[in-house]
Amino acid sequence: MTDTTVDPTGPVVITPGDPRYENLVQGYNHRFVGRPDQVRLVTSTEDVVAAVDEAVAAGRRIAVRSGGHCFEDFTASPDVQVLLDVSQLNRISYDPGRRAIEVGSGALLGDVYRTLFKRWGVTIPAGTCLDVGVGGHIAAGGYGPLSRRDGLVVDHLHAVEVVVVDESGRARAVVATADPEDPHRDLWWAHTGGGGGNFGVVTRYWLRTPGADSADPAELLPRAPARVWKRLVMWPWAEMTEQALTTLLRNYCTWYEQNEAVSPAAGLWSNLIVTHRNSEAFGMVVVIDQEGPEAEKVLAEHYESVTAGVGVEPSVHTVEVVPWLSSWLPSYSFPNDPKGRYKDKAAYLRKGFTDHQLAVIWRYLSDPAHSNPTSCLVVAGFGGKVNTVPSDATATAQRDSILKVLYGGGVWQSADQDEACIAWVREFYREVHAGTGGVPVCDGRTDGAYIGYPDSDLADPAWNTSGVPWSALYYGANYPRLQQVKHTYDARNVFRHALSIQPPYEQPDLLEDQDA
Repeated sequence: MTDTTVDPTGPVVITPGDPRYENLVQGYNHRFVGRPDQVRLVTSTEDVVAAVDEAVAAGRRIAVRSGGHCFEDFTASPDVQVLLDVSQLNRISYDPGRRAIEVGSGALLGDVYRTLFKRWGVTIPAGTCLDVGVGGHIAAGGYGPLSRRDGLVVDHLHAVEVVVVDESGRARAVVATADPEDPHRDLWWAHTGGGGGNFGVVTRYWLRTPGADSADPAELLPRAPARVWKRLVMWPWAEMTEQALTTLLRNYCTWYEQNEAVSPAAGLWSNLIVTHRNSEAFGMVVVIDQEGPEAEKVLAEHYESVTAGVGVEPSVHTVEVVPWLSSWLPSYSFPNDPKGRYKDKAAYLRKGFTDHQLAVIWRYLSDPAHSNPTSCLVVAGFGGKVNTVPSDATATAQRDSILKVLYGGGVWQSADQDEACIAWVREFYREVHAGTGGVPVCDGRTDGAYIGYPDSDLADPAWNTSGVPWSALYYGANYPRLQQVKHTYDARNVFRHALSIQPPYEQPDLLEDQDA
């Protein structure tokens, strides 16, 4: 006999002892496994309101999970008592009343891509990991291979429904839109890069490109590519010297510095993933819409610029035209099965790496004492259309960067490896950004970090010695406004985690126990 309550017309409540429990409390990062009193599997906005009301009335700490890809323990913290699973809120449909595409917060990116393309031939500039849930991805800003062409996902966010808690402790659903006359517009704005788990429970989004004015859903979002040019290049580590790798990385960054603006080159996106030397080889993927302006020319010029003077012949080099949805996106869902233990860090680059930083990168990625072959540096294309939006128009403040960087400790399976793998990526990151206190401060070269890749170390004075608070690294000058939204819609601080927006009456610069 299991300790489970099932209401066929409402949510499923799953508690310890139920055979489903263990599977539902573990997300993709196996370093963190929660032990909530219950998992609430909700199927409607009304379910969410009831679940939040019940948790608040009972004084139970609540957390919300969509796809389960959080880098930190935000949904698996030991003090979380109610885990609200919104994965069943996954409807994708056209809403004629709002003239927008409605997407439930539990929908996965792969399902969104397939539905948008098959029904209407459109898409959104979101990420490449098809199992990521839109709930957290969009709230963090959302970016991917089409962002240089089409901007961030939130640049196409028309409205959002959020279950919030008022000062009396009562939950209610609020629909906030981009309409300047909407009294809840600030709540909409907070979900254009303010991060998940801060203001309430997102139940659904409505997507529509600004300026689109049509009753035809095929005209409301960017056109999806039919086919793309795809280049795959792999370089052998055995032949890679420090000079060769340094030249490759410098060339790669320089191309993005020179092609930051909206132009035919903005249609091109690439991802250079330099895995540790133990991996034996590392590579770069480049894609551009075949029908984009000067696509073949841009593709060729990019390769010539990036490889000039490197002097190491690729072990693999393919160039082909493939269908976008059926061939390229599924092939590049990275990592295809990321479940394991990991620790990652991030930075926005306004300019390429310095000579000192390149030397550090070489030293760490070729370190013979490090054994994890999946440890890596990932340098992804950014800029283009993203940078045409003012930094305060959305909560995403980073609007003049050229690259996004991820420092990955790799994926490992045993807790025995935690100490070594985490220490490696922490030291790697700190040394690359040693000139600014171990973190990518907002200056002429870097512009903070991406809240979609949360890293609690940024709020720890042991790792952030810059004197710049974590909130400024993630939100820049937009943080005070986010605090005001927090006060308006979550004055009781019901929705919180290690990097959550602080109410304006609490402004710690560095890590503090928010539950103390």
